[in-house]
Amino acid sequence: MADASNTRSAAGETPAAPPSGLQRLMRYIPLIAPLLLWSVPCWVLLYAGQHWPLPVAVSGTALFALGLVGMPLTMVRGHGRRQQDWAAIVGDTLLGGAWVLFTWSVLLGVLLRLALTVAGVGDAQDRARMVTWAVLGLTGLLLGWGSFEARRVPRVRRLEVELPRLGAGLDGTRVVLITDTHYGPLDRARWSARVCETVNALEADLVCHTGDIADGTAERRRAQAAPLGTVQATRARVYVTGNHEYYSEAQGWVDLMDKLGWEPLRNRHLLLENEGDTLVVAGVDDVTAESSGLAGHRAHLAGALQGADPGLPVLLLAHQPKFIDQAAAHGIDLQLSGHTHGGQIWPFHYLVRLDQPSVAGLSHHGDRTLLYTSRGTGFWGPPFRVFAPSEITLLVLRAPQRSTSS
Repeated sequence: MADASNTRSAAGETPAAPPSGLQRLMRYIPLIAPLLLWSVPCWVLLYAGQHWPLPVAVSGTALFALGLVGMPLTMVRGHGRRQQDWAAIVGDTLLGGAWVLFTWSVLLGVLLRLALTVAGVGDAQDRARMVTWAVLGLTGLLLGWGSFEARRVPRVRRLEVELPRLGAGLDGTRVVLITDTHYGPLDRARWSARVCETVNALEADLVCHTGDIADGTAERRRAQAAPLGTVQATRARVYVTGNHEYYSEAQGWVDLMDKLGWEPLRNRHLLLENEGDTLVVAGVDDVTAESSGLAGHRAHLAGALQGADPGLPVLLLAHQPKFIDQAAAHGIDLQLSGHTHGGQIWPFHYLVRLDQPSVAGLSHHGDRTLLYTSRGTGFWGPPFRVFAPSEITLLVLRAPQRSTSS
């Protein structure tokens, strides 16, 4: 096992590039987004040709105004300095509901109205009111289903992954990946225990957690994380930090995972050996670690691989898929990541793709590097998953089939 050096030379550093147009735009998203999320549905459902009675229009407008004001206020109280769980639950639920309502107000507000017009159904007011009821009905249905999907024990996704450099002695190695459990304001201790029972039933050789354990400090979310101590693996349980650890005293989470029997791979590696063959299992801190200011925390792949035979296959744990560029440059065989949640609430995955090279599944990068991106085991913030189901992943590593002909 190798420790990374935490020293960094300033020599040769180039000045930071000026922010791009997209980066400058992103600064204003927190100000613009709430207004769009609430005003667009308000217009589509109440004012775009419906001509509702005055009491309906006034009361509906008041509800949208309450959401516009209440959502950011409760989110600030829930996720800001006060960390009030009740406020986080209210704010996150409003955010998820507003996103779904906005999405389908836009889509049905255009497509359904166009289809009804082409079909000659009713007059303009009839069509407008049909759109309103269709949007409200579909939003309610998706939020109900999305809530069930978010809170259920994830389905197990199974796949075999061939690694050309893997030795025959390690063929069939069973790797279970959980990630983005996001223990938070909603107490999910029972859910956590059931997830761990599901993991144990898979009889893994190696169990990996690629970060974002919780929203909140280790002390605050200890009860929800405690079942992780019951996870079983024949060889090792390994963990790397995610970006959310660095919002909540990351070192406390590293220490707690160590106490629960998990090996924190903080720019380090360990070796899995069987019948003369070896797999390097390495891990790096999240890419946001260095900016957190915590001493010794940064993503350092060279340190993680220090002392490892460069001819051996490498399985790398890195929270964010965007680390794949460095992994491919180092010839890593397989990187396991989370972070994206598969978008969590459709069509948010299109925005995730602006920041990450992969949203979910297995992808190829460089000459030999594979990346598996999990959709995550839990959920962040809004307690909904819409067209982005959670998962527990079982990856069976396969060695290449070599010819035995004489």
